[in-house]
Amino acid sequence: MRRDDTKVIHIGNVAIGGGNPIAIQSMTNTRTEDVQATVKQILALEKVGCEIIRCAVPTMEAAEALREIKKQIHIPLVADIHFDYRLAIAAIENGADKIRINPGNIGDISRVKTVVDKAKEYNIPIRVGVNSGSLEKNLVEKYGGVTAEGIVESALDKVRMIEELGYDNLVVSIKSSDVLMCVKAHELIAEQCQYPLHVGITEAGTVLSGNIKSSVGLGIILHEGIGDTIRVSLTGDPLEEIKSAKLILRTLGLRKGGIEVVSCPTCGRTKIDLIGLANQVEEMVQDIPLDIKVAVMGCVVNGPGEAKEADIGIAGGIGEGLLIKKGEIVKKVKEDKLLETLREELLNWGK
Repeated sequence: MRRDDTKVIHIGNVAIGGGNPIAIQSMTNTRTEDVQATVKQILALEKVGCEIIRCAVPTMEAAEALREIKKQIHIPLVADIHFDYRLAIAAIENGADKIRINPGNIGDISRVKTVVDKAKEYNIPIRVGVNSGSLEKNLVEKYGGVTAEGIVESALDKVRMIEELGYDNLVVSIKSSDVLMCVKAHELIAEQCQYPLHVGITEAGTVLSGNIKSSVGLGIILHEGIGDTIRVSLTGDPLEEIKSAKLILRTLGLRKGGIEVVSCPTCGRTKIDLIGLANQVEEMVQDIPLDIKVAVMGCVVNGPGEAKEADIGIAGGIGEGLLIKKGEIVKKVKEDKLLETLREELLNWGK
């Protein structure tokens, strides 16, 4: 099903599916047992726009730490469980708003039932997650390798298993580091699954390659109307995942709000450190709650014309620059005052 028609699922106070806004997720990379470090990272993620956070739960100490973490954060907390069904039980009892499991790696059906019964008791969703890297041997043999069809069959098998245990408070996740395989798998499962889909390109890579892979893959999937919550998986600071996710959604017209920064690619006419300036502007606007477009241009020759589609912009020259609104030059300022002038204008926008 497309996102407007999927089942509505509540993860804490966040509703996904059924046409609700696409929620942005990330995952902590601290030791969950270290409550102070984990809370510090989650609060920083909240500040930049994370709406659901997932923590690894590899030990009983980590499961028990969730209780204290929950007291200090403001967004839903998802427990990521592998192999030990007892950790899933403990995570639920310690306040997890959702658990992520692969039923295939936590044991036999009796253990899966124990987890499902506990989730049912606390009325929290289960995210059924299947990755291409952990596809069952029989499906690899059936399809002659790891394929989109195999990933989908594996996920739907797990969904049916939990449904047969009498529970349908589910979110489904199918991921692959192969972008086109991931796209095809989502297209296939969307035709067969009523549950909201958590979408991401797993093991996407570093900030550079991960952003490109995620932008291409998520862009196609989301544009086709598929996906109810997303994570941009990057090998790096989780804060970068949130910034990227917000920009992907805004670029696709799926989210409003936040300042969009556009900048020229520089050329031989550029007389200022445009790259540094553009990065400074992008960082500066993170905490300004406006829904406008800001242009950062490298020269005063084409700057005003190129910035016409932006609400406000700056263009650099030799030791000085221009402040531009809707393509019209408003004032000339010293180069070292460009950033300060722009921030002042943004903070007083509409006054």
